[in-house]
Amino acid sequence: MNRKSLVYFLVAGILLLIFFMIKDVFDQPGIEDMKAGFKEVAKYRNANNTGPVQRIYVVTVKDSAWKEMEDYGNLMPHTKYGNTKVYFFMQNGNVPNTLQPGEVNFDPTFNKSCIALYEKSAMSQTAFNKYPY
Repeated sequence: MNRKSLVYFLVAGILLLIFFMIKDVFDQPGIEDMKAGFKEVAKYRNANNTGPVQRIYVVTVKDSAWKEMEDYGNLMPHTKYGNTKVYFFMQNGNVPNTLQPGEVNFDPTFNKSCIALYEKSAMSQTAFNKYPY
């Protein structure tokens, strides 16, 4: 193999590698690829940016696919030193549509309908609890 052929071979290999890297970047699975039928019903984010950011979501699902719920929680936005909570409810169940900050994020009458809670803490530690109430 002569020097010119070797250069063409290396350039083709590098271009092929770049192609697959770009393809992988744009071909990542997302929420729309999940089968549990996630629908965001309510969300809350505190307005001040001086303290920790608190994000709270209420999401309905048509199927209790636990692994997908945890994956959904991992895909939600999170701020360093902030807190993200995702409450999961069945699609046709009793679901809160308003949220408030603090330890209790919705009316406790909805507690029995909550099938899972995903939480990412200020130190980026995650917890996923089935039937948290």
